[in-house]
Amino acid sequence: MTSAAKTVRMAYLISRYPAVSHTFILREIRQLREAGFDIRSASVNSPDRALADMTPDEVEEAGSTYYLKRHGLPGALLGHLWGWRHPLAYWRGLKAGLGFGGWDLKRSLFGLFYFTEALMLARWMEPQGLRHLHVHFASAAANIALILKQMVPMTLSITVHGPDEFYDVPGQRLPDKIEAADFLVCISRFARSQLMKLSPASAWGKLELCPLGVDVANYNPQSPAASERPFTVLCVGRLTPAKGQHVLLEACARLRDCGQTLRLVIVGTGPDEVSLHASAKTLGIQDMVTFTGAQNQEQVRAWYRDCDVFVLPSFAEGVPVVLMEAMASGVPCVTTRITGIPELIRDGTDGLLVTPSDVQELVDRLLTLQGDPDLRRELGEAGRRRVTQAYNLPLNVARLGDIFTARLGRKTC
Repeated sequence: MTSAAKTVRMAYLISRYPAVSHTFILREIRQLREAGFDIRSASVNSPDRALADMTPDEVEEAGSTYYLKRHGLPGALLGHLWGWRHPLAYWRGLKAGLGFGGWDLKRSLFGLFYFTEALMLARWMEPQGLRHLHVHFASAAANIALILKQMVPMTLSITVHGPDEFYDVPGQRLPDKIEAADFLVCISRFARSQLMKLSPASAWGKLELCPLGVDVANYNPQSPAASERPFTVLCVGRLTPAKGQHVLLEACARLRDCGQTLRLVIVGTGPDEVSLHASAKTLGIQDMVTFTGAQNQEQVRAWYRDCDVFVLPSFAEGVPVVLMEAMASGVPCVTTRITGIPELIRDGTDGLLVTPSDVQELVDRLLTLQGDPDLRRELGEAGRRRVTQAYNLPLNVARLGDIFTARLGRKTC
């Protein structure tokens, strides 16, 4: 623990915490605490699972996190009561909330909801002496922070992931968030470039670069034992249009038509679940595909150890943590050359990249890997080295801690 870290106290605000798809935030918070930072967590929404389905670390975090929506109407009324005792803050926040949507009545209504949540957050932060707020993702939770920043004297930082925030820049009020934030942490050079595009050069000094990461020590590759199982392709992620799993199903159908024997395992749940099941049936590959549903981290790690190739055929990503996990597990990865992914995987060196939506290119890459065990081994080893060197969680959390210390260590937080 450094003396500088001891002086840094802050609140973390997340849209949903803990969440199975955002375990990296939990690891980040806990490692920063271990380094001496005083971090209090708040979440807009309740966890995405029951306590019985959580890991011990998640249960502990859920028990100490302040949940805005869980407090419902009584919490909202107490927030407004706090605001009435601070009339200047209240009217500044109300003005910001009413102006959130301009002439769009629906957005303005959401602005009032964000205002109420900002009041609740202010009431929670004040007695703890919290004067800095850090937000993951420049989307809904950052809307609350944007209003709160106009209400009370505080500093604000945001970790920007992309790419969702970049698709609706006016709706997400992204230029306003860049202006309001004291600094922004970009998880990739791609994300930083998008913020540079949206801000004057005079604001670029706010932009810090700090990649996400995984704890490589938790992903020990094992030599595959002799097995009668077929060549196994693994995909882990939310079942959403952005992940491109329908492309992967079609690629596997073409491989089947080429006479290849394989198994596809899709881990995750989401709005595309029904259509993916239907597509597998239509393509006649339902017997080749295993849909596991949501899995905890221990189960996902077991799948990494029991597959030959990891595929993420996404159309939109930041820099996916699941790719880092697969690489740390020594699994050769095939994914798309989009957004920040080429910063993680250098094509032909740490894994293989394909053009998004190009089914045949994906088929060709999988055929190459299926027929070349030595190439699979080489790419798997290189991928693990890449994550160890550049995306290792303890190193990157230490880097984030240095950013917080340099930006906030001399302030009363």
